[in-house]
Amino acid sequence: MADLQDDLRTAAAAAGEFDELAEPYPDEGLVTSEPYEPVSDPDDAPMTRARAILAAHPVADGYNGLPWALKRLSWYDLQDGESTVDTDVPRLRSGHVGALFWSLHLPEGLDGDRAVGATLEHLDLAKTIVRTCEEGLRPACTAGQVADARNCGRVAVLLGPAGAAALGDSLGILRQLHLLGLRVLTLTGVSWASDAGLTRFGEEVVREMNRLGVIADLSGASAQTLRRALSLSRAPVLCSRSAARSLRPHPANLPDDLLAELGAAKGLCLVPLTAEQAGPTVRDVADHLDHIRDVAGAHCVGLSGTYDSGAAHPQELADTSCYPRLVAELLRRGWEEADVAQLTWGNVQRVLRGADFTARAAQQRREPSTATISELDG
Repeated sequence: MADLQDDLRTAAAAAGEFDELAEPYPDEGLVTSEPYEPVSDPDDAPMTRARAILAAHPVADGYNGLPWALKRLSWYDLQDGESTVDTDVPRLRSGHVGALFWSLHLPEGLDGDRAVGATLEHLDLAKTIVRTCEEGLRPACTAGQVADARNCGRVAVLLGPAGAAALGDSLGILRQLHLLGLRVLTLTGVSWASDAGLTRFGEEVVREMNRLGVIADLSGASAQTLRRALSLSRAPVLCSRSAARSLRPHPANLPDDLLAELGAAKGLCLVPLTAEQAGPTVRDVADHLDHIRDVAGAHCVGLSGTYDSGAAHPQELADTSCYPRLVAELLRRGWEEADVAQLTWGNVQRVLRGADFTARAAQQRREPSTATISELDG
């Protein structure tokens, strides 16, 4: 075990600051909403209480597209404020955001070597942004590093999700992307994770992700892929941008039966703050959170701001500073602090810890897989 830990630390150190291992972490018909009523005075009691809860349990935002949004700018200033995007350090602090998952998804149409190369460039851009904003942001790969960043007054940045095409159908590329900091991979849009479900190679990808500590993202995946991944994965899975289909019939939203299965498997559904998937008002978003909590459990629901991804956002939730407004709405509905704490911070930390623990155990039992898609699916 000591030799294994030494090997892991050596490999991580060679990969740079995103790869530093932490010490083991301790044990189209739409549903019509009610008439919208604006959030009341921001100094009212629920808002004051929301800010106090978020100060103790900040938001772990499951999907943010900032690197791609900054790519088109010749100059920006995230530290002091950048009005051309939805995300900057002042607004993250105002919104009590403690961690961000930065999307590495690519424009549609890229596959093969082009997808691999574009993902590497996206990773490089993301790391450069963090380095140039080190007073506000800090790279993180594990639950422990996320907590350390928060304790130092920084917003933790985790890399992912990336699209499955980024692997180029190669487990070796998956391992190298992991060394470069990738922590979430979306299992859609490739031959081995399609509407028909996971192929034999796709199943081997999931096993290798478990061994590495890369979390499976199943937003947009077929029901067959989702169910097979739930049964196969030894680590918790997540849906990075999925709301309740019974409230809003968007194809990426989940029906109640899949929400229940996700909850039973201790997975995580991150509700996107987008008008298209959740609805046009903060109350609509809260309706989805209420519903998923009721169907799948409080341990199964989290938040996915989806800021700087090109999506339109509900009223009162225009940028990353607006999370207290959503939490205040939940408090008005009777949410207890414990459930809010799970929603904003605890559930993401649980999934990160689960991925870490699963990887440590799997690395003692299993060598890196040398399987190829031609061998398994040919």
